[in-house]
Amino acid sequence: MVKQVVTTVCFVLFHCIISYWAFMSSCSIHSSTKTIIPAIARYFGTKGRYEEANTYLIDDILAINNSLVTLPSSNCREIHLTAIIRHGTRFPTTKNFQKMREFYNFVVRDVTSNSLSEIKSQWAMWYGEDMDGRLVDKGRADHRHLAQRLIKWFPSLLTQDNVRHGRVKLITSSKHRCVNSTIAFREGLINGLSMEDSLDEFKPVVNDALMRYFDQCERFVKEVENNKSALEEVKHFNEGPEMKRVTEKMADRLEVPYASITDDSVEGAFFLCAYEFTIRALNSPWCQLFDEVDAQVMEYSSDLKQYWKRSYGHDINSKSSCILFHDLFHRLDQAVAQINFNGTVSEAVTVQVGHAETLLPLLTLLEMFKDDTPLSSTNFANQQNRIFRSGNIVPYTANLLVVLYQCPEGIRMGVRLNEKSLTLPGLTEPVPLYEDVKNRYRALLEGCDQETVCKMNNS
Repeated sequence: MVKQVVTTVCFVLFHCIISYWAFMSSCSIHSSTKTIIPAIARYFGTKGRYEEANTYLIDDILAINNSLVTLPSSNCREIHLTAIIRHGTRFPTTKNFQKMREFYNFVVRDVTSNSLSEIKSQWAMWYGEDMDGRLVDKGRADHRHLAQRLIKWFPSLLTQDNVRHGRVKLITSSKHRCVNSTIAFREGLINGLSMEDSLDEFKPVVNDALMRYFDQCERFVKEVENNKSALEEVKHFNEGPEMKRVTEKMADRLEVPYASITDDSVEGAFFLCAYEFTIRALNSPWCQLFDEVDAQVMEYSSDLKQYWKRSYGHDINSKSSCILFHDLFHRLDQAVAQINFNGTVSEAVTVQVGHAETLLPLLTLLEMFKDDTPLSSTNFANQQNRIFRSGNIVPYTANLLVVLYQCPEGIRMGVRLNEKSLTLPGLTEPVPLYEDVKNRYRALLEGCDQETVCKMNNS
């Protein structure tokens, strides 16, 4: 296994960044009035709020919904939790910002109709390249609130005693949005447990070998990440009839020639709608450029990209997560061995904060959210009921929760995604015996060696 290089995260980083980005507090909407949600918000994909995946949180952000979770018998007790979490809501990356800026400049310069008069008179481009994917205030709140809900879900694991005695571990990607998400999660735990924030030893550690494994997998980088042909299906769809109709409808709304609007144009407009809502809680005029059918096309384009770049489209996508898979099961095995030996575990809770690119390949390796028919550029109409929807799987703050229970009949394992129970493919029980889970994934546990699968000469 790749040697894990861990370094302690300096809290000074957080204080520097928070002071630099303090102005963002004014961009968050804190009002007693209910937010008006865009009709197309459910189609924002990986740019979507966690609340769209769990709509009951819109009314109470600290609520837990027991009807969505299956538990073992009352004779069982929780002994370990691993939570693998995506960072919270963030600014657009530089690449996405450039598309947003180009479309905004086009509107200001070339659109003369009254369709966007409100934007032209009242809205100014406030995003900048220097924001490049940084965490926003809403993203910090996402993680603080998740931590407080997890305290409710797992009151016997997330305790003052476990935190004080080092039985709760925090691991993060080195990216600033992940570091700051982890710090916010820590704050949520400390406040939720009514503890004094004086635990110098309770700090997150950076581990990119685990949380950004995809950067270190040579075969993935060369065959997918840096290979344009790996995303041919996305290209074909964006050049196809469904996307062409979206661009033509937008041109009609703006009263400009069809040639003026490209798939990059509509993507830039879609990003403006999505980010204004997720960051500022605004149902902006940008959203009026899309009807529901348009938004479904935009969502499918995004899902195609996730499918072919991070999921079932190419075998190496999922295999690149072997190191995280083995890390998870090694920890679970250790907890089981300790329980069988003396009834206690040294690591009650492990929280690992990464990216959509961290979670999606691992979920794919576990064969979750796999449609019978692969997503392609030509089957949009037949995929309206697909289960592979990135907005439901990996929105901001998406989380994979793996729980071990000690039961009279043996150790059981429960899996939840975004605080909803999942039944693992190939198993019938929602909370199966841990040994049955290991038998189900025996081939991966005995193989799936990171160094082997990531070598370019491996077929």
